[in-house]
Amino acid sequence: MLFNCHESPVTARRSIMSPTAPTPEMASLSLQGAAPKGTAKRDALVATELEVQALWEREKAFESNPLYDAKGEKTDKFIVTFPYPYSNGNLHLGHAFSLTKAVFRAQFERNRGKNSLFPFAFHCTGMPIQAAANKLKSEMELFGTPPKFPEEDPEIRAQMEAAIAAAAKAKAEKDAVQGGKKGGKTKLVQKTGTGIVRQWNILKRMVPEDEIPRFADPVYWLMYFPPLGVEHMKRFGAGVDWRRAFITTAVNGYYDAFIRWQFNVLREKKKVLFGKRNNVYSILDGQVCADHDRSEGEGVGPQEYVLIKLKVLAPDHGQDRHAKMDALLKRVENEGKKGVFLVPATLRPETMYGQTNCFVLPTGEYGAYYIDATDEVFIMSARSARGLSCQAYNAASDIYFTKEFGKIECLETFSGDELLGLPLKAPNATYEKVYTLPLLTISMGKGTGVVTSVPSDAPDDYVALKALKDKPDFAAKYGITPDMVDPFEVVPIISIEGYGDASAVFMCEKLGITSFNDKVKLAQAKDETYLKGFTSGVMTVGPYAGKKVSEAKPLIKEEMIAANQAHLYFEPESKVVSRTNDECVVASTDQWYLAYGEESWCEAVKKHVLDSDKFNAYDSTALEKYDQTLDWLKEWACTRQFGLGTYLPWDKDWVIESLSDSTIYMSYYTISHYLQGENNLNGDESKSPEKIKVEDLTDDVFNFIFRKGFTIPANCSIPSETLQKMRDEFRYWYPMDLRVSAKDLIPNHLTMALYNHAAIWEDEPELWPKGYYTNGHIMVDAEKMSKSKGNFLMMLETIENYSADATRFACADAGDTLDDANFSRDTANTAIVSLSNEAAWIKEVLLGSEKSNLRSEGELNFMDKVLRNETNRLINATETCFETMQFREGLQKGWFEMMIARNEYRSWCQDSGITMHEGIVRKWAESLIILICPICPHWAETLWKDLGKEGLAVKAPWPVAGEEDKLLTKQAKFLRDSLKNFRASAGKAKKGWKTATILVAEDYPQWKTEALLWMQSKYNNAFPDTFMTDLKDWSTTSVSDKKQVKSVMQFVSFMKKEVEDVGEMGMDIKCPFDQLAILKESKAYIQSQLGIEEVGVCSVDDPEPSVPDKTSQNVTPGKPFLWIR
Repeated sequence: MLFNCHESPVTARRSIMSPTAPTPEMASLSLQGAAPKGTAKRDALVATELEVQALWEREKAFESNPLYDAKGEKTDKFIVTFPYPYSNGNLHLGHAFSLTKAVFRAQFERNRGKNSLFPFAFHCTGMPIQAAANKLKSEMELFGTPPKFPEEDPEIRAQMEAAIAAAAKAKAEKDAVQGGKKGGKTKLVQKTGTGIVRQWNILKRMVPEDEIPRFADPVYWLMYFPPLGVEHMKRFGAGVDWRRAFITTAVNGYYDAFIRWQFNVLREKKKVLFGKRNNVYSILDGQVCADHDRSEGEGVGPQEYVLIKLKVLAPDHGQDRHAKMDALLKRVENEGKKGVFLVPATLRPETMYGQTNCFVLPTGEYGAYYIDATDEVFIMSARSARGLSCQAYNAASDIYFTKEFGKIECLETFSGDELLGLPLKAPNATYEKVYTLPLLTISMGKGTGVVTSVPSDAPDDYVALKALKDKPDFAAKYGITPDMVDPFEVVPIISIEGYGDASAVFMCEKLGITSFNDKVKLAQAKDETYLKGFTSGVMTVGPYAGKKVSEAKPLIKEEMIAANQAHLYFEPESKVVSRTNDECVVASTDQWYLAYGEESWCEAVKKHVLDSDKFNAYDSTALEKYDQTLDWLKEWACTRQFGLGTYLPWDKDWVIESLSDSTIYMSYYTISHYLQGENNLNGDESKSPEKIKVEDLTDDVFNFIFRKGFTIPANCSIPSETLQKMRDEFRYWYPMDLRVSAKDLIPNHLTMALYNHAAIWEDEPELWPKGYYTNGHIMVDAEKMSKSKGNFLMMLETIENYSADATRFACADAGDTLDDANFSRDTANTAIVSLSNEAAWIKEVLLGSEKSNLRSEGELNFMDKVLRNETNRLINATETCFETMQFREGLQKGWFEMMIARNEYRSWCQDSGITMHEGIVRKWAESLIILICPICPHWAETLWKDLGKEGLAVKAPWPVAGEEDKLLTKQAKFLRDSLKNFRASAGKAKKGWKTATILVAEDYPQWKTEALLWMQSKYNNAFPDTFMTDLKDWSTTSVSDKKQVKSVMQFVSFMKKEVEDVGEMGMDIKCPFDQLAILKESKAYIQSQLGIEEVGVCSVDDPEPSVPDKTSQNVTPGKPFLWIR
């Protein structure tokens, strides 16, 4: 909804935004409600923004160069960076929201007088662009140019959509039956509404159709989208030094050389190693699938399991369903293979001594897969067999489970029912023979679909086994005979203090769990028994009896593997899907990797991050996440075999992946304007400002620029003076003061950047990052952004709909925590009116016809002083908010509360028949302009010029604030609160009552005086931690009227908060200011606000009028009472 310049804002917002007199309800600070229709005000803001942006370009407002004082010392600087966005499309509101945190802070520091730098770039490394280009090329080859897709025929489209919907429904039903996630729509259907996605159609929404064929070349994406990103950022007023901008990949030779140098240094420091490692892997893509290569599962890593080999014995119950297994066992025997095994995947190999049976899902689908490395047959799900085929049986000897990587031979298929009732030989088990039993809660999407049962320490196992024992009909339904379950009792194997030697049994009885449908209780029991078992449990059986579980576990695991009773197996912690729509596995591959997690490297980073003097995370929860990430982030595959990027300098078969070429590029910003310069994103040598050639950027050159202890290289074609300038500039801007990002980069990019800074500048920790700020994601109108919901907003679209400043205003109001924020379109709409109306009021009062009505001489009255004091208070409060990245709160202080202060002043003057003071209003207006400048710089710049101020608003100093007069703040609050109470009293007055008197008290009742004196005795610049306990003791022993104890405690608790707000004066026995004087000076204002013709003001102790005792009890110092009669 947009606005017409002839219409006023809604009444509910009048007190904040309208230049007319405010309504009484002027305490609200949030933007709500509808706004008028039309676009005139929006259009005027946009037109002004374009003019301001042209001014900034002419003045090079955001180009920042090193500055030094007369002594040659560098001036205060502030460099803030933001993760460069991936350039496979246009920037959207999610980018804009996170971006504002960096933009706001950079401008705030600029206004604070610091030499502020905000550089920007565009990321093109990795698979997404390459995959999209390949898909487009395939579409054109199959369907022509422009393509004629089959779904353009309505009948065919209906058939395709029906097929997709049916497949999604079938998958959902299957997942539900197999214990997986429930839900009727795939991620694709949820995003598109149909599931039919064509790359041509995606591009058609962003680029002219006749240009789409050129995007079959991945390099064309790099030429097209980054320049658009620059334009959209300029329209946003992002305040970027564009001389320093660039794109990544080998297309940009300068950046390519920088990344090659970085990796050579990492290799020199033994941080890049080579070997077989288990990584999340796409078989379809033929390479490791890192976070930025995924459409689902970002942040998911490999999970290690142990496959326990339960040997299948000859079926011994004559059940027909075992015919296929009989045949398989004979075939295996005839071919000389070493047996058939059910292979459950477990995280707890130490519990195998307590096995009583094995579980499968009766409706599950299983296969018998031949394992070349062991000459055995494993029974497992097809999904897990696919993963196992990519893993090493013996990495040291380069032996995989199967002969051919990624392929495994299936000898037979089985339903879960066909596996039930099979006798098994379980390693380490007490029982010679156990049986396969049904478990209906098994998920075929995790592990192998086979679960070994240890009812002593696994609550699920205990409940399932007990159900089969207690319910013969249930067991019979699945062909399970009594002899398969009844002889098998719980086997105690681990003793836990307080839980006994069968913790699962203890927890199930404690929580009253009787069915595997008690999912919540079972989850609680499982978490508690597993945690206690590992941390406090002691083995009671086997060769490690007496050892703690945490010590015995790795020993038992290694022994079982060495005895060929078990194997390691890996799979992703949760589902991972590549951008080519392939469900990923974990694969053991030859790989260059960064040795994250290496003890000394990790310890150095952790020491830096956890030192609040060196690193600011701005949020304790975020800091915990860095600490946790440093604990689990280990070896990281840093190369791929295809995709866009920089080739590994010593092994050109590999390309450096996207999370590894983006860890220290913040340092490249400090010199990129020497190498590339403005309008040269792709690094065209002919445009280099210093005429530097890529071939001259040797490792020796970069070592001199970025590392200490290196001299200017001999025979270098780059002038020594230029090299020295680049070195000096790097050391001027570094360390990076702040990096801003969404929270999802904490487990990867942000932590990796810390690691890499700690490696490259190992001997200069003072150059490591000083602070990271992270925020949640953005919702639109309290809903997740989604194309199908129509609330997926692009950055440029939002600017065009609301203007840049109103968009930024709504982003500031959206929130600053790690929780998801909310961009309200109503807020953006209403901000248009607010900004427009406030600009009009300021110009009318200080420049227009109202200027002649302002006072400029004489003593300041009470409200003049109040507005001046409020302005000082809010300048300081806004500064505190902005420097702690609390922009929403800063907006409240620097805009909304400034409006309220002005509105109260304006209304007081108008109702009192007194003109406003020019100096006071001008100070307020000029302060407001700079306070809002970080958030709405175009608006601020325009008003700054209109008021005749010199220079640019974006370069103007932060307003000078005198010290807040807390007594005056208290006086203003006294008047504000009193008026609020008076309104409430007037509203309750009986019809016909016409006489009104404000009664004022100078003294407290005796019991309150005594309470205040006691508070004074406990106060020494602050109250002690024991204050509330002391209060309880004092009030129960010293207050003579025991019925008054509760009132005393309530009064003291209230006054304690008052003291914490205003200081020691809050405990004064008498009111610290002249209440009568304030009320009498404000009498006309009060009368007007209450709509009462005449209001008297007097002390409650005055002989006339005679005040009834019941009324006088309502009056205390600082709390006058409106007596209406």
